[in-house]
Amino acid sequence: MKRWGVILGIVMALMPLLVVGCAGQADDVGIVKGKVAPDFSLPTLDGGADNLRNYRGRVVVLNFWATWCGPCRAEVPDLQAVYAELRERGLVVLGVNQGESRDKVKSFVREFGVSFPIVTDEAGTVGRTFGVRAFPTTFIIDKKGVIQEVIVGGPLSRTMIRRQVEGLLK
Repeated sequence: MKRWGVILGIVMALMPLLVVGCAGQADDVGIVKGKVAPDFSLPTLDGGADNLRNYRGRVVVLNFWATWCGPCRAEVPDLQAVYAELRERGLVVLGVNQGESRDKVKSFVREFGVSFPIVTDEAGTVGRTFGVRAFPTTFIIDKKGVIQEVIVGGPLSRTMIRRQVEGLLK
């Protein structure tokens, strides 16, 4: 029992370093604010494919997530609400599921009533390209495809999402 307390103490002490390490990793691969987001093509839930370049000219909230991630599950209703509210003004929320099957993701989408586009990155290739090391990780991308913000962790609230995108939608 005492050993578990020591292990937990070590993990808690290292937690800030892990978070800094996650943010630092994105810098190491060049995915930072002010850079153009790299394009990618991934499968959609209906068997087609979607590309980031399809959304050029729109503001994109690019959200990397997984169904087992508690903060991801907590922020989905707010992502959905902001998408429904602002999509007519040019907002896209693009969810990139990491490492899970299409069937598992479809079930999650039905459960949460998600209507924004979802793609699956089963091998995690796009997640690695973007330097994603923690879930959720969200990139706010302007109409020109430039990353304006990188947010590691969550859950994001409606207020926070709106604050990030309002100025970009003008």
